[in-house]
Amino acid sequence: MTAKVSVIIPCYNAARYVGETLKSVQLQTWSNLEVIVVDDGSTDDSVRIVETFAELDLTLIRQSNRGQTAALNVGLARATGDFVQYLDADDLIDPDKIALQMARLADAPGCVASARWGRFYDRPEDTRFETETVSRDLDSLDWLVESRADGQGMMFPALWLVPMSTAQAAGPWREDLTLNNDAEYFTRVLLAAERVLFCEGARCRYRSGISGSLSGRKTPAHWASQEKVMELCQQRVLAKDDGERARRGFSLSWQHLAHACYPYDRLLAERALARARALHPDTILPRGGPTFMILSRLIGWRAARRLQVASGWP
Repeated sequence: MTAKVSVIIPCYNAARYVGETLKSVQLQTWSNLEVIVVDDGSTDDSVRIVETFAELDLTLIRQSNRGQTAALNVGLARATGDFVQYLDADDLIDPDKIALQMARLADAPGCVASARWGRFYDRPEDTRFETETVSRDLDSLDWLVESRADGQGMMFPALWLVPMSTAQAAGPWREDLTLNNDAEYFTRVLLAAERVLFCEGARCRYRSGISGSLSGRKTPAHWASQEKVMELCQQRVLAKDDGERARRGFSLSWQHLAHACYPYDRLLAERALARARALHPDTILPRGGPTFMILSRLIGWRAARRLQVASGWP
């Protein structure tokens, strides 16, 4: 355990969760860790809770509110480890997550490690772990194409263990992005790596259903960030692989974005659908509850979505 792992945690008003997140770091079986928490101007008890973990090799950096990606860049600049584990202040990693990934990376300096992930809402013990087509070793480009085969995919920070040299080659987090910034960043990380090594026993837990979370916001700035992320990811991946499978995946991604942002940003929705048609002819329809699906067949999905948003039904 001579290699050091820097665990970088951006924190903003996460007092309800950050203690549990830090406990999951404290329980890691890989002992050579430094923990860097960047508090991004919290107004709750986050700082006080972080300070109770004095037994960790923990650096707490406090700054005025500048956004999650700015906090991540500050943490990365202070990191002295050989590897980087990013971790949101409300997510969890299982005790042997880092150790299992380090074992796989020991003789593979040009690779990054991924893990199995699951989603939970209230209790971590209720996490439902996913089996994905990318739950195996893959060349980096193949991983990026395969993970987007259905137009979605998951690239959240806790999944990965990244050699510091690869993180430096990928460059900093883009501070102009506020929504889905992890997809843009880790696309660059994977393209800077040779291969993704999947670690079967390494697990991380993604907390969902948090009121006011970044992923749940529907503001013009956040939709604009989502569009920019899609543009950048598509540009970088298709520059390496412009085949039908990659184009179809991005076409489906644009359609998912159109369905999500309508009717909040109708112009973006129509741009996204136009981008999708330019990439591949396959089309998908938005999903929803029984009422939405019936109305979609009767009056079209746009009208059904407007009624859904206005009425508040699923």
